[in-house]
Amino acid sequence: MERVLAKDISNHEGKEVVLMGWVQVRRDHGKLIFIDLRDRSGIAQAVFPPQDKELHKLADTIRPGWVVKISGKVGRRPEGMENPKISGGEYEVAANALDVLAESETPPIDVVEDGMDIGEEVRMGYRYLDLRRPRLQNNLRSRGRIAQLIREFLIARDFVEIETPILTKSTPEGARDYLVPARLHPGKFYALPQSPQQYKQLLMVAGLERYFQIARCFRDEDTRGDRQPEFTQLDLEMSFVEREDVTALNEELIVDIVKKLYPGKKIQKVPFPRLSYKEAMKKYGTDRPDLRENKDDPDVLAFCWIVDFPFFSAEGGFAFGGEKTKWTFTHNPFSAPKPEFMNDLLAKKNIAGIIASQYDIVLNGWEIGGGSIRNHRPEALEAVFEIMGFTKDRIKDNFGHMLEALSFGAPPHGGIAWGLDRLVMILQNEPNIREVIAFPKTGDGKDLMMKTPSDVSKEQLKELGLKTKKSKK
Repeated sequence: MERVLAKDISNHEGKEVVLMGWVQVRRDHGKLIFIDLRDRSGIAQAVFPPQDKELHKLADTIRPGWVVKISGKVGRRPEGMENPKISGGEYEVAANALDVLAESETPPIDVVEDGMDIGEEVRMGYRYLDLRRPRLQNNLRSRGRIAQLIREFLIARDFVEIETPILTKSTPEGARDYLVPARLHPGKFYALPQSPQQYKQLLMVAGLERYFQIARCFRDEDTRGDRQPEFTQLDLEMSFVEREDVTALNEELIVDIVKKLYPGKKIQKVPFPRLSYKEAMKKYGTDRPDLRENKDDPDVLAFCWIVDFPFFSAEGGFAFGGEKTKWTFTHNPFSAPKPEFMNDLLAKKNIAGIIASQYDIVLNGWEIGGGSIRNHRPEALEAVFEIMGFTKDRIKDNFGHMLEALSFGAPPHGGIAWGLDRLVMILQNEPNIREVIAFPKTGDGKDLMMKTPSDVSKEQLKELGLKTKKSKK
């Protein structure tokens, strides 16, 4: 007999079914024993009458968290005993067989409620149990549906999904890299990608023209509610486009996600409003303004584009490997200036006044994505690094591969990257991105379940030619 999901028992009234899942609750009501069985679809109630003494005795031993198989006949619950809170709550299974598939220790955390009252250390330490709660399962399923819609939308518009390397080159892109020692090349290191930025531009040089990827990214920076050491981006790039082409496509995709997957939410204004960086700072004091007319309503989505950012900032410069530079980029060094500022960039003059072709998308006060039209001419990209104070040798060492690639007929191109975790967080009305990631890190970057970061053996370090030093306290 095939297994039936809990949500589908209403389709099998009067028939024998098999249920498999976890015991949510066991209740004794006089001579009757009730078990709420949970599977991926929801909860079904099974009742064990006293007539079958062996079966009733076995049911009496069952505890929450056990994995069981229950066979029985589906019937309607007695009048007044229905449960409208669950799918199929008008029905129950009169059990005639019970198999214990796995016993369980007493769970250290409750997984029935939303878990918000449980400390993070306990929840993260037992994340495989924490994920049993319906709220988190719904978050992950919703995230999966968003990813599926994104893929279908972009593939229908001739985008190609392409994976790019995880082991790559360490280059200064705005945050610290995670470094990976290369055993076969002593003293050399890979870096985990902060983003697929360079690879997606190289794919444009390759002539793919339309690329996307739901990409894993890694940044060694301080964490907070909307950041993690590793995170996920929707990353895309397009050839032969201007800013309006990129923003229009992304706007259409976002509207499609909301309409199809979140029909209960309302987008405040379409097309999305546009503000220059200067306007946003003057009016709201931030480049991530919350434009909701009613900020008490979480089902209102106020998107906006922020455009015309300064290309360079002189606020303290930027430290690259200990070097202090006079100028740094405000977003990333691969952005192109707006066309009217290209001559200034190439001449390395009016640096503070150069405006980048950068665009950010903001939702309810959160930046959920950013992109730009790129420098597709090698001399323009080289000028950016020269303004930042890089020597010719440093430019060649860090970015020579990019300059060489752009010299072989690169098309004009641009793209964007969304913070997928952050977008899902907002759409699911969650307070931080840890609630929409299956196995997140804590606020200080630890995985309390796997107990990482962790020590490694002296033999492993020796293979890599590395030694560790104890930090001074």
